[in-house]
Amino acid sequence: MCSASGVSSALPSSQRCIGEMPKILAGRYCLERLLGAGGMGVVYRARDLLHEQYGDPDPYVAIKMLSEELGDAPDAGALLYSEFALSRRLSHPNVLRPYTFEVDAAQRRVFITMELMRGLTLDKLLCESPLGLPWPELKPIAIPLLDAIAHTHGRGVVHGDIKPSNVMLSAEGVRLFDFGLGLTEEGPLKGLPSLNRQRLDAWTPAYAAPELLEGSPLSACTDLYSLACVLYELASGRHPYRRLPSTHARDTGLERELKAPRNLPRRYWTALRTALALDPARRSISATQLRALMAGGSSWW
Repeated sequence: MCSASGVSSALPSSQRCIGEMPKILAGRYCLERLLGAGGMGVVYRARDLLHEQYGDPDPYVAIKMLSEELGDAPDAGALLYSEFALSRRLSHPNVLRPYTFEVDAAQRRVFITMELMRGLTLDKLLCESPLGLPWPELKPIAIPLLDAIAHTHGRGVVHGDIKPSNVMLSAEGVRLFDFGLGLTEEGPLKGLPSLNRQRLDAWTPAYAAPELLEGSPLSACTDLYSLACVLYELASGRHPYRRLPSTHARDTGLERELKAPRNLPRRYWTALRTALALDPARRSISATQLRALMAGGSSWW
Protein backbone atom coordinates (compact mmCIF):
# COMPACT_ATOMS: atom_id res chain seq x y z
CA MET A 1 0.00 0.00 0.00
CA CYS A 2 1.08 3.58 -0.62
CA SER A 3 1.23 5.90 2.36
CA ALA A 4 1.00 9.65 2.70
CA SER A 5 4.56 9.72 3.91
CA GLY A 6 5.62 8.72 0.42
CA VAL A 7 4.49 11.96 -1.16
CA SER A 8 7.93 13.53 -1.12
CA SER A 9 10.07 10.40 -1.15
CA ALA A 10 11.58 8.61 -4.13
CA LEU A 11 9.80 5.44 -5.19
CA PRO A 12 11.99 2.31 -5.36
CA SER A 13 11.95 0.69 -8.77
CA SER A 14 10.66 -2.53 -7.18
CA GLN A 15 7.38 -0.82 -6.19
CA ARG A 16 5.72 -0.94 -9.58
CA CYS A 17 2.26 -2.35 -10.18
CA ILE A 18 -0.75 -2.39 -12.53
CA GLY A 19 1.16 -3.94 -15.38
CA GLU A 20 3.91 -1.60 -16.50
CA MET A 21 2.39 1.43 -14.83
CA PRO A 22 4.25 3.15 -11.99
CA LYS A 23 2.67 2.84 -8.56
CA ILE A 24 2.87 6.59 -7.94
CA LEU A 25 2.62 9.40 -10.51
CA ALA A 26 4.23 12.80 -10.00
CA GLY A 27 5.16 11.81 -6.45
CA ARG A 28 1.57 12.32 -5.40
CA TYR A 29 -1.04 10.07 -7.00
CA CYS A 30 -1.17 6.44 -5.90
CA LEU A 31 -2.75 4.31 -8.64
CA GLU A 32 -5.09 1.72 -7.14
CA ARG A 33 -6.89 0.01 -9.99
CA LEU A 34 -7.85 0.25 -13.63
CA LEU A 35 -11.35 1.65 -14.13
CA GLY A 36 -11.60 1.43 -17.90
CA ALA A 37 -9.74 1.36 -21.18
CA GLY A 38 -10.73 2.47 -24.65
CA GLY A 39 -9.18 2.94 -28.05
CA MET A 40 -7.43 6.13 -26.96
CA GLY A 41 -7.08 6.21 -23.20
CA VAL A 42 -6.95 4.36 -19.90
CA VAL A 43 -8.48 5.57 -16.65
CA TYR A 44 -7.35 4.64 -13.14
CA ARG A 45 -8.73 5.18 -9.69
CA ALA A 46 -6.08 6.90 -7.57
CA ARG A 47 -5.55 8.41 -4.13
CA ASP A 48 -4.25 11.93 -3.90
CA LEU A 49 -1.65 11.39 -1.18
CA LEU A 50 -1.25 15.12 -0.52
CA HIS A 51 -4.94 15.51 0.24
CA GLU A 52 -4.88 12.33 2.27
CA GLN A 53 -1.93 13.61 4.29
CA TYR A 54 -3.96 16.66 5.27
CA GLY A 55 -6.93 14.60 6.41
CA ASP A 56 -9.25 14.69 3.39
CA PRO A 57 -11.80 11.91 4.06
CA ASP A 58 -12.31 11.36 0.32
CA PRO A 59 -8.91 11.84 -1.38
CA TYR A 60 -9.81 9.83 -4.49
CA VAL A 61 -9.53 11.03 -8.08
CA ALA A 62 -9.64 9.50 -11.53
CA ILE A 63 -6.52 9.72 -13.67
CA LYS A 64 -6.62 9.50 -17.44
CA MET A 65 -3.62 8.74 -19.65
CA LEU A 66 -3.29 7.86 -23.29
CA SER A 67 -3.18 4.21 -24.24
CA GLU A 68 0.15 2.56 -24.88
CA GLU A 69 -0.48 2.67 -28.64
CA LEU A 70 -0.82 6.46 -28.60
CA GLY A 71 1.49 7.31 -25.74
CA ASP A 72 4.60 7.37 -27.90
CA ALA A 73 3.07 9.43 -30.72
CA PRO A 74 4.76 12.82 -31.34
CA ASP A 75 1.56 14.73 -30.55
CA ALA A 76 0.45 12.52 -27.64
CA GLY A 77 0.79 15.22 -25.00
CA ALA A 78 -0.99 17.76 -27.18
CA LEU A 79 -3.83 15.31 -27.79
CA LEU A 80 -4.45 14.80 -24.08
CA TYR A 81 -4.04 18.50 -23.31
CA SER A 82 -6.63 19.28 -25.97
CA GLU A 83 -9.12 17.06 -24.15
CA PHE A 84 -8.32 18.76 -20.85
CA ALA A 85 -8.67 22.24 -22.30
CA LEU A 86 -12.00 21.46 -23.95
CA SER A 87 -13.42 19.94 -20.76
CA ARG A 88 -12.15 22.83 -18.64
CA ARG A 89 -13.96 25.29 -20.92
CA LEU A 90 -17.24 23.71 -19.85
CA SER A 91 -18.87 24.27 -16.49
CA HIS A 92 -22.02 22.23 -16.19
CA PRO A 93 -23.37 19.87 -13.50
CA ASN A 94 -23.84 17.11 -16.08
CA VAL A 95 -20.35 17.29 -17.57
CA LEU A 96 -17.45 15.55 -15.84
CA ARG A 97 -15.14 18.03 -14.10
CA PRO A 98 -11.42 17.91 -14.91
CA TYR A 99 -9.04 19.05 -12.16
CA THR A 100 -5.49 19.36 -13.49
CA PHE A 101 -3.23 18.51 -16.41
CA GLU A 102 0.07 17.17 -15.15
CA VAL A 103 3.40 15.76 -16.29
CA ASP A 104 5.45 13.06 -14.61
CA ALA A 105 8.85 13.92 -16.09
CA ALA A 106 10.61 10.86 -14.67
CA GLN A 107 8.04 8.49 -16.18
CA ARG A 108 7.60 10.61 -19.31
CA ARG A 109 3.84 10.53 -18.91
CA VAL A 110 1.20 13.21 -19.17
CA PHE A 111 -2.15 12.74 -17.45
CA ILE A 112 -5.38 14.42 -16.40
CA THR A 113 -6.75 14.29 -12.88
CA MET A 114 -10.50 14.52 -12.70
CA GLU A 115 -13.60 13.86 -10.67
CA LEU A 116 -13.96 10.21 -9.68
CA MET A 117 -17.40 9.06 -10.73
CA ARG A 118 -19.23 6.28 -8.93
CA GLY A 119 -22.14 4.88 -10.82
CA LEU A 120 -23.40 3.00 -13.87
CA THR A 121 -22.65 3.82 -17.50
CA LEU A 122 -25.58 3.77 -19.91
CA ASP A 123 -24.27 0.77 -21.84
CA LYS A 124 -24.45 -1.28 -18.63
CA LEU A 125 -27.87 0.15 -17.86
CA LEU A 126 -29.04 -1.00 -21.31
CA CYS A 127 -27.81 -4.52 -20.57
CA GLU A 128 -30.10 -4.50 -17.54
CA SER A 129 -33.03 -3.03 -19.52
CA PRO A 130 -33.19 -4.94 -22.84
CA LEU A 131 -36.60 -3.46 -23.68
CA GLY A 132 -35.58 0.10 -22.92
CA LEU A 133 -36.60 2.39 -20.10
CA PRO A 134 -40.15 3.59 -19.40
CA TRP A 135 -40.47 7.30 -20.05
CA PRO A 136 -40.72 8.23 -16.31
CA GLU A 137 -37.28 6.60 -15.87
CA LEU A 138 -35.86 7.78 -19.19
CA LYS A 139 -36.81 11.44 -18.90
CA PRO A 140 -34.54 12.16 -15.86
CA ILE A 141 -31.64 10.82 -17.96
CA ALA A 142 -32.56 12.36 -21.30
CA ILE A 143 -33.12 15.93 -20.11
CA PRO A 144 -29.80 16.34 -18.24
CA LEU A 145 -27.93 14.69 -21.13
CA LEU A 146 -29.57 17.01 -23.65
CA ASP A 147 -28.83 19.92 -21.33
CA ALA A 148 -25.15 18.93 -21.17
CA ILE A 149 -24.87 18.71 -24.97
CA ALA A 150 -26.73 21.99 -25.46
CA HIS A 151 -24.31 23.68 -23.03
CA THR A 152 -21.32 22.08 -24.76
CA HIS A 153 -22.44 23.28 -28.19
CA GLY A 154 -23.27 26.69 -26.77
CA ARG A 155 -19.63 27.00 -25.69
CA GLY A 156 -18.45 26.15 -29.20
CA VAL A 157 -17.30 22.65 -28.24
CA VAL A 158 -18.14 19.42 -30.08
CA HIS A 159 -17.92 16.19 -28.07
CA GLY A 160 -17.17 13.91 -31.01
CA ASP A 161 -17.91 10.53 -29.39
CA ILE A 162 -21.34 10.47 -27.76
CA LYS A 163 -22.29 6.88 -26.95
CA PRO A 164 -23.78 4.99 -23.98
CA SER A 165 -20.39 4.10 -22.48
CA ASN A 166 -19.48 7.81 -22.28
CA VAL A 167 -22.46 8.74 -20.10
CA MET A 168 -22.71 7.74 -16.45
CA LEU A 169 -25.51 7.73 -13.91
CA SER A 170 -24.11 8.54 -10.51
CA ALA A 171 -25.45 9.58 -7.14
CA GLU A 172 -24.83 13.17 -8.24
CA GLY A 173 -26.78 12.71 -11.47
CA VAL A 174 -25.94 12.28 -15.15
CA ARG A 175 -22.33 12.85 -16.24
CA LEU A 176 -21.12 13.19 -19.83
CA PHE A 177 -17.41 12.47 -20.15
CA ASP A 178 -14.51 11.60 -22.51
CA PHE A 179 -13.88 14.57 -24.82
CA GLY A 180 -10.83 12.83 -26.29
CA LEU A 181 -12.15 13.15 -29.84
CA GLY A 182 -13.68 16.59 -29.31
CA LEU A 183 -12.76 19.94 -30.76
CA THR A 184 -13.82 23.55 -30.58
CA GLU A 185 -15.55 25.26 -33.49
CA GLU A 186 -15.02 28.78 -32.20
CA GLY A 187 -13.41 30.84 -29.45
CA PRO A 188 -9.88 31.02 -28.06
CA LEU A 189 -9.35 27.24 -28.04
CA LYS A 190 -9.23 27.20 -31.84
CA GLY A 191 -5.57 28.04 -31.24
CA LEU A 192 -4.89 24.57 -29.84
CA PRO A 193 -2.49 22.40 -31.85
CA SER A 194 -4.07 20.92 -34.95
CA LEU A 195 -4.24 17.18 -34.37
CA ASN A 196 -4.78 14.54 -37.01
CA ARG A 197 -7.72 12.69 -35.47
CA GLN A 198 -8.50 10.86 -38.70
CA ARG A 199 -5.39 8.72 -38.39
CA LEU A 200 -6.56 7.55 -34.97
CA ASP A 201 -9.55 5.76 -36.55
CA ALA A 202 -11.21 6.00 -33.16
CA TRP A 203 -14.83 6.70 -34.07
CA THR A 204 -17.44 4.26 -32.78
CA PRO A 205 -19.20 3.23 -36.03
CA ALA A 206 -22.58 2.45 -34.46
CA TYR A 207 -22.91 6.02 -33.12
CA ALA A 208 -20.83 8.03 -35.58
CA ALA A 209 -22.77 10.08 -38.11
CA PRO A 210 -22.47 8.61 -41.63
CA GLU A 211 -20.79 11.74 -42.99
CA LEU A 212 -18.16 11.53 -40.25
CA LEU A 213 -17.20 8.03 -41.36
CA GLU A 214 -16.93 9.36 -44.90
CA GLY A 215 -14.36 11.96 -43.87
CA SER A 216 -16.45 15.02 -43.08
CA PRO A 217 -15.37 17.08 -40.05
CA LEU A 218 -16.89 16.93 -36.60
CA SER A 219 -19.74 19.35 -35.97
CA ALA A 220 -22.67 19.92 -33.66
CA CYS A 221 -24.71 18.14 -36.33
CA THR A 222 -22.63 14.94 -36.03
CA ASP A 223 -23.01 15.11 -32.25
CA LEU A 224 -26.78 15.44 -32.66
CA TYR A 225 -26.97 12.21 -34.68
CA SER A 226 -24.98 10.30 -32.03
CA LEU A 227 -27.14 11.73 -29.26
CA ALA A 228 -30.33 10.73 -31.08
CA CYS A 229 -29.04 7.16 -31.47
CA VAL A 230 -28.42 6.98 -27.72
CA LEU A 231 -31.88 8.35 -26.87
CA TYR A 232 -33.55 5.95 -29.28
CA GLU A 233 -31.67 3.01 -27.77
CA LEU A 234 -32.62 4.05 -24.24
CA ALA A 235 -36.28 4.21 -25.29
CA SER A 236 -36.37 0.91 -27.18
CA GLY A 237 -33.46 -1.24 -26.01
CA ARG A 238 -31.98 -1.40 -29.50
CA HIS A 239 -30.12 0.75 -31.99
CA PRO A 240 -32.36 2.69 -34.41
CA TYR A 241 -30.80 1.12 -37.50
CA ARG A 242 -30.75 -2.64 -37.97
CA ARG A 243 -27.50 -2.27 -39.90
CA LEU A 244 -24.94 0.48 -40.15
CA PRO A 245 -25.63 3.01 -42.92
CA SER A 246 -23.03 2.86 -45.68
CA THR A 247 -23.60 6.40 -46.97
CA HIS A 248 -26.27 8.91 -46.08
CA ALA A 249 -27.14 9.31 -49.76
CA ARG A 250 -27.90 5.62 -50.47
CA ASP A 251 -29.53 4.49 -47.25
CA THR A 252 -32.71 6.55 -47.07
CA GLY A 253 -34.56 3.22 -47.07
CA LEU A 254 -33.27 2.64 -43.56
CA GLU A 255 -34.96 5.83 -42.40
CA ARG A 256 -38.28 4.71 -43.89
CA GLU A 257 -38.06 1.56 -41.78
CA LEU A 258 -37.62 3.48 -38.53
CA LYS A 259 -40.39 2.95 -36.01
CA ALA A 260 -41.14 5.06 -32.96
CA PRO A 261 -39.59 3.55 -29.80
CA ARG A 262 -42.17 1.93 -27.53
CA ASN A 263 -41.23 4.08 -24.53
CA LEU A 264 -41.01 7.46 -26.25
CA PRO A 265 -44.14 9.65 -26.13
CA ARG A 266 -45.46 9.98 -29.67
CA ARG A 267 -45.34 13.77 -29.55
CA TYR A 268 -41.50 13.60 -29.49
CA TRP A 269 -41.03 11.12 -32.31
CA THR A 270 -40.98 13.59 -35.22
CA ALA A 271 -38.23 15.61 -33.55
CA LEU A 272 -36.11 12.57 -32.66
CA ARG A 273 -36.55 11.14 -36.15
CA THR A 274 -35.33 14.41 -37.59
CA ALA A 275 -32.19 14.17 -35.45
CA LEU A 276 -31.67 10.62 -36.77
CA ALA A 277 -31.62 11.74 -40.42
CA LEU A 278 -28.77 10.12 -42.33
CA ASP A 279 -28.41 13.24 -44.47
CA PRO A 280 -27.00 16.01 -42.23
CA ALA A 281 -28.82 18.66 -44.28
CA ARG A 282 -32.12 17.26 -42.96
CA ARG A 283 -31.17 17.33 -39.26
CA SER A 284 -33.01 20.61 -38.82
CA ILE A 285 -33.07 20.58 -35.04
CA SER A 286 -30.56 21.38 -32.31
CA ALA A 287 -29.86 19.78 -28.96
CA THR A 288 -31.29 22.90 -27.32
CA GLN A 289 -34.56 22.57 -29.25
CA LEU A 290 -34.82 18.85 -28.56
CA ARG A 291 -34.19 19.45 -24.86
CA ALA A 292 -36.85 22.18 -24.66
CA LEU A 293 -39.39 19.95 -26.39
CA MET A 294 -38.78 16.89 -24.20
CA ALA A 295 -38.81 19.02 -21.08
CA GLY A 296 -42.38 19.99 -21.92
CA GLY A 297 -41.86 23.05 -24.07
CA SER A 298 -43.55 24.04 -27.30
CA SER A 299 -43.00 22.49 -30.70
CA TRP A 300 -39.63 23.15 -32.33
CA TRP A 301 -40.77 23.55 -35.95
